[in-house]
Amino acid sequence: MSDNKPGLRVLRAGPLAMLQDAGRFGVRRLGVTQGGPADLHAWAWANRLAGNGWGAAALEVALGGLTLEVLCDSRIAVCGADLDATLDDAPLPLWRDLSVKRGQLLRFQQPASGLRAYLAVAGGFQAEPVLGSVACVVREGLGGHDGTGRPLAEGDELCVRAAAPRRATGHEAPAGTRPDYCTAPTLSLIPGAQVAEFDGASLYAAFNRPWQVDERADRMGVRLRGPVLRCNLTRMISEGLGLGALQVPTDGQPIALLNDRQTIGGYPRLGALTPLACARLAQCSPGTRLRLKAVSAEAALGDYRRFRRALR
Repeated sequence: MSDNKPGLRVLRAGPLAMLQDAGRFGVRRLGVTQGGPADLHAWAWANRLAGNGWGAAALEVALGGLTLEVLCDSRIAVCGADLDATLDDAPLPLWRDLSVKRGQLLRFQQPASGLRAYLAVAGGFQAEPVLGSVACVVREGLGGHDGTGRPLAEGDELCVRAAAPRRATGHEAPAGTRPDYCTAPTLSLIPGAQVAEFDGASLYAAFNRPWQVDERADRMGVRLRGPVLRCNLTRMISEGLGLGALQVPTDGQPIALLNDRQTIGGYPRLGALTPLACARLAQCSPGTRLRLKAVSAEAALGDYRRFRRALR
């Protein structure tokens, strides 16, 4: 007998709200991409505060415009962007857990800082996995609350799993773990792939001049505007693409590839943004200025391990 129950009903659908677990792995050989939370950091903390283990499905809310009715008493946590969220018209605290009651209304309005908020509920949202994951990828029509890769629409209901009781709410993420999305970030990049094929002036500019987030940005990738990067390679055989790959097309303006990226590509790569750098980039609105910082794979791994330890 299933222990799932209706948890939330969509009264108003925002531009892009969808379920994301840790992602869909082991299927890129089939041409299927990863999916998963664009901001891994905020998603993980929302689940942690709600009492869920790594990998539980949470709701990624992009740009706001979403109204939800609570269908059962539960415990929730919202982390990530400040989308002017309210609970029964009272400001909803971020980066902490709290109790909600049946009949209450959750609203995500418009971005004050950042782009994506993550709503986790104790026990996790439940949906039928597709290729081992409920991660919603609209472009491929996979995953999500109904398995078809469809964002939430008015009238949809999200099921939750009954969670074991735990101590009182009121737990918060440590202050040092909460990013300030209003500041210009410095993103860590591991040089690699074809980095040696770029000329010296391009390499200097890449790491010493500012970049700006372009309007052409989504879950597939984010284009950066700035100095023109020149590569000596004129032809390449397409290669597999990992999260954060920084491709440089012929116009010299790099594209950082995110969760819904294509599985192969034939442009030279300066390297790859770290997973935490990708998470921070996913909260950058068009026009945001940022810088790139070269880091070693060892340093990036150390940062990631510290992030995972903090969640314990």
